[in-house]
Amino acid sequence: MAEAAGRLTELAEEVLGAPLPVRIRAWDRSESGPPGAPTLVIRHRRALRRMLFRPGELGLARAWVAGDLDIEGDLYAALDLLAGLIWERPGSPAPQRAAVLRALARPEIRAAARELLTLAGAPVPPAPPAEEVRRRRGPLHTLRRDKEAISHHYDVGNGFYSLVLGPSMVYSCAYWGTADEGVATLEDAQRAKLDLICRKLGLQEGMRLLDVGCGWGSMVLHAVREYGVRAVGITLSEEQATFARKRVAEAGLADRIEIRVQDYREVHDEPFDAISSVGMAEHVGRAQYAEYAGALYSLLKPGGRLLNHQIARRPVADEEAYHVDEFIDRYVFPDGELAPLGRTVGQLEEAGFEVRDVEAIREHYARTLRQWVVNLEEHWEQAARLTSPGRARVWRLYMAASALSFERNRIGVNQVLAVRTPEAGDSGLPLRARTWSA
Repeated sequence: MAEAAGRLTELAEEVLGAPLPVRIRAWDRSESGPPGAPTLVIRHRRALRRMLFRPGELGLARAWVAGDLDIEGDLYAALDLLAGLIWERPGSPAPQRAAVLRALARPEIRAAARELLTLAGAPVPPAPPAEEVRRRRGPLHTLRRDKEAISHHYDVGNGFYSLVLGPSMVYSCAYWGTADEGVATLEDAQRAKLDLICRKLGLQEGMRLLDVGCGWGSMVLHAVREYGVRAVGITLSEEQATFARKRVAEAGLADRIEIRVQDYREVHDEPFDAISSVGMAEHVGRAQYAEYAGALYSLLKPGGRLLNHQIARRPVADEEAYHVDEFIDRYVFPDGELAPLGRTVGQLEEAGFEVRDVEAIREHYARTLRQWVVNLEEHWEQAARLTSPGRARVWRLYMAASALSFERNRIGVNQVLAVRTPEAGDSGLPLRARTWSA
């Protein structure tokens, strides 16, 4: 085969029944596809073996992480063009799986596939990249399995996260504004988010705050410095806890902040006046969410507030058939699950909470993710040294694709304010509570 790119383009278009929206450059330096379009670079024929032996998202992910596959040009434009072909989403132009299978059953397509297999080289699948989590066995969301999943995502080096997140060390959606509002940079926007949460929780001097999934300690540090509370931060990541404790000690706040390596199910020193849970509930899982909501309710004193900041997916017709994307599950958030906003609100209410406010801020997360991608790209060589080139590639793809998902309204993120309202009915909130959203 003289020109691999041309043959690959022909085969892809026969199977998809539509023109390929990106250009292809193959390992033999041949190119095919629309001029000026982002280019999918197949650096090694090994990429074909990965995709042939594991068709779909996981095969592509393995090729990307291993460096066998790359994109030249605008990464976001390329992912946007490919999204409908790779990921089937409600309302997307993706071909139906049945139509693709019918195409693959045609004799000429089978012949082309055999030709492609020959082109791919060795008739055995390459080993998955080292960054991939192997398929897990046993029940989901046990204490041990959750700790292992958190370790995979967060224990990859505090230095790496410092490059990506910047000085704030906040790994959740920032809250953007304008330069006139003093919110011009990522650091400003993360500080604005932390302060928004503190105001929603009604923090006052002397209160006791629990931060569930405290990360590198930014929330508890802000709450103690600015609002005079006492705080407990819990995380399952040993590296996060070490980093957070160092920050607390350097700030001279060790007498007011305690950082624990602890699961929310193991906290028994209630009551707390307020609880923040920011970007943590995505790890809980649908089977455990009722327990999560009930546990937080029991840890609050009557009148106490919960701020639950959580990514949400869109509802689907068959909720039981929902599954996490393979790339996310194997490389990013093992065992993570997203739930529709309605289910989250319902389960908080079933646990006894009175839900008082929901603020949707998905556009803020898209902007945050794009800034993290800029940070990663600007420090690419250092980031790859601090973890691995494959891990850096995982984060670049994950964050860029996630930014597009928020922009296209495929997923959202919401701050839900809930109260353990006393039997007498006084929630403790002002009549016009949205004064915090300025």
